[in-house]
Order: sequence, then C-alpha cells, then structure tokens
Amino acid sequence: MNPFLEPYNTPHDTVPFDKIRMDDFEEAFLEGIRRDNELIAKTINNLEKPTFDNTLLNTEGDTEGYYDLLARVSTVFFNLLSADTNDELDALAQKLQPLLTRHANDVRLNKRLFERIRAVHLHHRKLTPEEKVLLDNSYDGFVRSGALLDDTGKERLRKLTEEASMLSLQFSQNLLKEEKAFTLHITEEKELAGLPDTAREAASAAAKERGLEGYVFTLDAPSYGQFMSYAEDRELRHKMYMARNTICTHDNAENNMEICKRMVNLRREIAQLLGFRSYADYVLKKRMAGNARNVYSLLDQLIDAYKPTALKEIEELNKMARKIEGNDFEMMPWDFGFYSHKLQLKKYNLDSEMLRPYFELSKVINGVFGLANTLYGITFKQNKDIPVYHPDVKAYEVFDEDGTFLAVFYADFHPRKGKQGGAWMTEYQGQWIDRKGKNVRPHVSVVMNLSKPTDEKPALLKLSEVETFLHEFGHALHGMFANTRFESLSGTNVWWDFVELPSQFMENFSIEKRFLRTFAYHYLTGEPLPDELIRRIVKSRNYMAAYSCLRQVSLGLLDMAYYTKKEEFSDNILTFEKEAWKKAIIGKQLPDTCMTVQFSHIMAGGYAAGYYSYKWAEVLDADAFSVFKRQGIFNRKTARSFRENILSKGGTEHPMTLYKRFKGSEPTIDALLKRNGIKQEGDRAKGKQR
Repeated sequence: MNPFLEPYNTPHDTVPFDKIRMDDFEEAFLEGIRRDNELIAKTINNLEKPTFDNTLLNTEGDTEGYYDLLARVSTVFFNLLSADTNDELDALAQKLQPLLTRHANDVRLNKRLFERIRAVHLHHRKLTPEEKVLLDNSYDGFVRSGALLDDTGKERLRKLTEEASMLSLQFSQNLLKEEKAFTLHITEEKELAGLPDTAREAASAAAKERGLEGYVFTLDAPSYGQFMSYAEDRELRHKMYMARNTICTHDNAENNMEICKRMVNLRREIAQLLGFRSYADYVLKKRMAGNARNVYSLLDQLIDAYKPTALKEIEELNKMARKIEGNDFEMMPWDFGFYSHKLQLKKYNLDSEMLRPYFELSKVINGVFGLANTLYGITFKQNKDIPVYHPDVKAYEVFDEDGTFLAVFYADFHPRKGKQGGAWMTEYQGQWIDRKGKNVRPHVSVVMNLSKPTDEKPALLKLSEVETFLHEFGHALHGMFANTRFESLSGTNVWWDFVELPSQFMENFSIEKRFLRTFAYHYLTGEPLPDELIRRIVKSRNYMAAYSCLRQVSLGLLDMAYYTKKEEFSDNILTFEKEAWKKAIIGKQLPDTCMTVQFSHIMAGGYAAGYYSYKWAEVLDADAFSVFKRQGIFNRKTARSFRENILSKGGTEHPMTLYKRFKGSEPTIDALLKRNGIKQEGDRAKGKQR
C-alpha cells in the first residue's frame, strides 16, 4: 500500500519515511488533487446559503475524519527536495510542479468557490476574532490570486504563475548542483598552513568520503568559513572566494542569470495584472512595513546610524593588514575573513577555535533544550521509534510543563550531498483544533549545516553555529507552541516581517553567562567555559557589528531594487546589483561576482520584497529581549507572557497588537542601537517602528 493513502500507524502519526518509495509520491499527488477537487465540488454544489461553516470550514479542511492528502504528500516531498534530494526526486519535481501549480490556480480562480466566500465575507454570522481573520485571509487570498480578474486576465495569470513556479524550482536545483560540484582538493601539507586541526580533520574526512587522498574543502558553510578565516595561502583563498561568489554565473546549464531576470519580470507583471504598481507594493500590503517607503526609511536609518562605525571598523582592519603585509597591500574580499580573524584575536584574544572544545554538539543540544525547559518548562525525549529520512536526523517527543504531549521535533544537523546550504525550520504537520476539540499537535523540523564529527573528534561547533541552532530553534518553538483553531493561522503562519522575531530573539542567549554555564563544558576535561573566555565573548560581541549590519542592509536594498521596478527589467544583472546596494557597501566590489543568482531568499524562497524583514525583526528582538534583561533572562513570568502573547498566537491577530500585548508599547530602534554599541545607555530613541 502507498503509505500516504492509509493511516500512518507510527508514533504520533509521524511520517513513515522508512516505508515511502519514489513511486508513492506521484500516485499520492494525483489522488490528493482528486480529493481536493471532490471537496471543492461538494462545497460549491451545496444548495444551502453560503455560510462560514459550510464554506470556510470546508476549505480549511475542518471536516470529520478529514486529512489533507495533498498537503500531506506535498510537505514530505518538498521538504526532502531541500534536505535530502537526489536526481530521481529532482526529475519528479520537474514533472509534478506544473501540475501542482495548475491545480493551485484552479482552486484560486474557481469562480463559484470565490462567489461563496465573497458572499460569506459580505454577510456572515457573528464571528470570533480568529474566524474573522480566517475569513479575511481567505477572501484576500482569492483576490490577490486573481479572483476578480476577467477571463483573459485569469488565463494570463495562470501562464505567469506556472512559469514562475517552474523557474523557482530550476533556480534552486541549479544552485544546489553548482554548490556541490566544486571541491578544492589539496595534497600538499604546506597549502594547509594556518588551518586549525578541526578544519584539517574535516577536510581529511571529506576526502575519504570521495575516495581521495589528502584533503577536500567544499563550499558548505563549515568548510568554506574555516578556510577563508584561517588559510594563509592567499591564492587558494582567492580560488575559494571566486568559486563561492561566481556560482550560477558560468556558461553552463546551471547559469541563473536569465532565470533571475525572468523571475523579476514575471513577478512585476503578476503584481501589475492584479492592480499594483510593483511587486513590492503587492507584497508589502500584507506586511508590518506596509509600503516601500517605510522599508527604505528603516534601511536608511540603519545606514545613517551604522555606516560611520562600519567605516572605522574597515579602516582599523586595513591598518592592521598593512602593518603585517606592507603599506602597498590592498585588501581584497578574499582577505577579509582572514585578517578579520587576526584582528579579533589581537583585540580580544578570542577566536572560534578557542571556543569549539566547549561547544560539543550533544552538550549544545542539552543546553538549548535546557533553556526551553528553564523558560517554558517543556522537556525533550528522543524517540528512536519515530522514523527519520536520514541517519543524521534525530527525532524527539516534546512534553509541556504539565507532562502533556506538545510536539514532535526533528533535528537535522550536518551538511551532505543532496542537502541545500544554509539553515531553516519547517513542519511535517501543522497545529489545529478539529471539530471534536482535539488539539492536533505539530511535527516541527530544523535543518542546518553545522560542523560534522570526524574520526578524531565529536562535532565541535563555533559560537556562530550555536547561534544558528538557537535561531532555528526559535522558529521551532513558534511552531511547537502553536495553539490556534485553524492550521493556516498557526505557528509561523504570520506576516513575513514578524516571523523572524522568535528566532532572532533566541540568539540573544548565546552570550549570556547564565546560559553558557548550563552546557559549555570542555568535551575532554569536563571543565566549564572559563569566566575569562565568557568575558571576552561578551566584550567582542559587537566586533564588526556595524559592518555586518550594512551587509544585511545591502541585501535588503538589492531585494527592493528588483521588486520596486515598474518597467520591464532588462539590465545587466552584474552591474545592476552593484548599483542597487552601493550606498551600503564599503568594501571592494569585483565585476564578476554576483549575489543575485544565488540569492535563494528572494528568487526561490518567500522573501521577495521581504528581505528587509531580518532587520525589521532585529529591532523587535532587541526590544523584546530588553524586557527579559530588565526582568531576568530566565524570568518565567516574562517567558510565559512571550509564549502566550506571541509564540502561541500565530497569525490570529495583527503582529503589532500581539507585540504590544507582550511589551506594553510599540518597539523602537533604541534597544538595537544600544545592543550594537552604536548608542550608549541614556541616549534617546529616534522613533518608533511602525
């Protein structure tokens, strides 16, 4: 039997990964579409007057004995496509994507279904606040998907969305192939000069995996980052840098240049077909920022506040590099990480290798879980009976403070072939409450690319990797604490510039001594992370903070430059990119490097016209954590308020309403500026974030 078509019969109805065959996907997709169409036909053929209950609840899937087969198989398929793909899965995605996009259009452009929803929108019984949000979202979703267009417009929209869907998939597949295709194979020991043992051991293991002698370095984050920070061979750093920063620009099948141009134009045309001037106008109507003017206002505020400090940071770095290399030395992009590490070592006597022995992965896991227990009272228990999709993945049962089952949590830690770079949180099952009152609990997953164990050592993380874990775990908590009636409003189903608040909030704990004391012990000696190292960590927190801020702002500017365009985009991407973000760039730009063609967030992810949200949410997270700093970072009452008012509410109310209920006031940029050392205590904030 196809496991998607029958009860899972697994712990907590988790996905039976061990039973799924490749052939099962297509059969389940086709059956899921058939069932979807059957449910829609039942809804639109109902002769009764359209009501919230006989129309909206059906489309939400709130019917007895119902599970959404299409959502069930789609979730598994597309999560595996990112976390553990192969050629067969990629080919199947190419085959199925047009079918799925066509079906989505069939639903959103179904005139009879929309007429029922519009009738309910105009005339409905008294609704609860959550029901009202669901109704408004459903109506707006249909309108924003073309329901009010005439037949010609609908047909045009179908073609545009189907093409955009295929290009998005192709973009991601090209990027993964290019990332995994490059390796730097080293056989000469002298070329490893400067690299720490952890980097050498990992590179040796990578070579053995490929049946090679010597050492292999890749473009995966742990390997690339260490090489660029420590390798003394400047030419090899140059080679690695250019490999990373020219991905998908080469004259081959994986070139993403034309795909990006077409994606920008498709999205602009879709927005204009729906009555908006630009794609940014279309997107920002459903964001906290509201419009492009407010986005640029935030980005400009950050440039004004951070650029003077960033220029000083870069000058200090150049000065030190010239002192080492001579007055004629010109800093190039592949030198930045190398000399930045040296300067950090000089200023704070600190680098990531000093800290690694104290951040053994199993201890970090215990620390992160322990933090959740301290704040919220929840506990984690690994359950090896829960099937997983790869041996690297660990599955946990999560229990609430009163011992009741809360969620399933999957954690996938290390890079491998077939896994996209970066880190993300996703779900295999969302949370919702059925008509009988059963609270269906979520199955949440975090996927990362952290340092792997070697033959000599367990997985030892950098502090930045601990922060990555905390970040994704913050998203996971948002999903696990979900407690709403409707799945489409639960967990991380919130406005895009609010979704990063729970994740970035958790990063704040990474330098807190009381947190570090709970898990940071030397993996060999058992000695705790020394107070002196913690002091240096705290002192160095703002090292290159202004430069890093401008880097994020530059990406926000690039994103907005593409998606505020009102005319056809026909520029050369290489030159357009460098012009778009130049006011936030303070380093040397190279003519052949390109971010756009590998910028998954805005080309294949959900951040098109929304990348600014990382900085928007950073204002929120600094402001929120300032409450914890005042009341105690482990204060249970404060944590309970954060859970009840933000983490559990999903998208059931306006984000600012939720935030003000937690904090008591709107956020300002003040806490962020003070956290980054741009302003001192006592300085007044310039204004509120609206």
